[in-house]
Amino acid sequence: MTEVVITGTGLYTPEHAIDNAALVAAFNAWVDAENARHAEAIAAGEREPLAHSSCDFIVKASGIHSRYVLDADGILDPARLRPRLPERGNDEPSIQCEMGLAAARQALDAAGVEPGDIDTVIVACSNLERPYPAVAVELQAALGAGGYAFDMNVACSSATFAIETAANAIRAGSVRRALIVNPEICSAHLNFRDRDSHFIFGDACTAIVVEDADLATAASRFEILGTRLVTRFSNAIRNNAGFLNRVTDSDPQAVDKLFVQEGRRVFKEVCPLVAALIDEHLTSLGLSGDELDRLWLHQANRHMNDLIARRVLGHAPSPSEAPVILDRYANTSSAGSIIAFHLHRDDLAPGALGVVCSFGAGYSAGCVVVRRQ
Repeated sequence: MTEVVITGTGLYTPEHAIDNAALVAAFNAWVDAENARHAEAIAAGEREPLAHSSCDFIVKASGIHSRYVLDADGILDPARLRPRLPERGNDEPSIQCEMGLAAARQALDAAGVEPGDIDTVIVACSNLERPYPAVAVELQAALGAGGYAFDMNVACSSATFAIETAANAIRAGSVRRALIVNPEICSAHLNFRDRDSHFIFGDACTAIVVEDADLATAASRFEILGTRLVTRFSNAIRNNAGFLNRVTDSDPQAVDKLFVQEGRRVFKEVCPLVAALIDEHLTSLGLSGDELDRLWLHQANRHMNDLIARRVLGHAPSPSEAPVILDRYANTSSAGSIIAFHLHRDDLAPGALGVVCSFGAGYSAGCVVVRRQ
């Protein structure tokens, strides 16, 4: 069977960062304005007052301290509480294409691969800024890549699903090299007026080069030993924004057109699903959790990662065994596990084993077992 390797990764980080204190100050200013606006109804018992958020609440709930975003000013404006991203003309690069170019060039440089050597480009993320033409095809043209390109969406699991798609295409002989790009503008679908979730997401873009090992020239490479995917339908994480909104006469600004989740239910249902996926995948490869040197998990919630890692490894994970980046990046959807892999892999010795795993809405989860060469 054709050996497939990851030879390069890239990361685009927006220049704007918002710490919890700034985010809380903006949210609480909005809360105070809303409570003042509805003071009579609140006094009459007809309406519950909105509650303040706090830095302690955010850290305790998630482990997040800060996040990077494409626009901070709009988010921190209590009268707006959402990013301000000007619309671009059709002849201008789209925002996701621009993010993708920055991350892709890093990944290509790391792999020692020219854009023209790429046979397929997959843009995989939670939300695409338009239905068509595909952002991947735009990115393919901007890079000067060859072959074909397409977009895919499996929410927070998009990157690992794309890795399996690319690896299978290489093993089948239809492509030699693939570029996967994950441009996540999570701040655009986050409800910054929801106390339970206003702190969750950040923006980022990652890129991954996957190659036939016989063609790879990069000194650092990770062999893909196997991939495994799973989906289970659930409404516990949902976003109802879509092209039918205008014909169903629904409110495009309604809360359900943004990210909505039942956090406790997600924790209870997703953690065992993911731990079982990793365990079963390792067993199928003749491996076990105690042989793993690293877990690069989806960066959604510190408590979820700790629980999953504990079940897989058989003990509480050390910072090196299950590195965390969500403290400063927050949840960047499909990019999160790849950011962790990008930033925390160079210290591994040849032969080291690791798992890249992402999970999220769907439910969906993807597991990629790798070995450093």
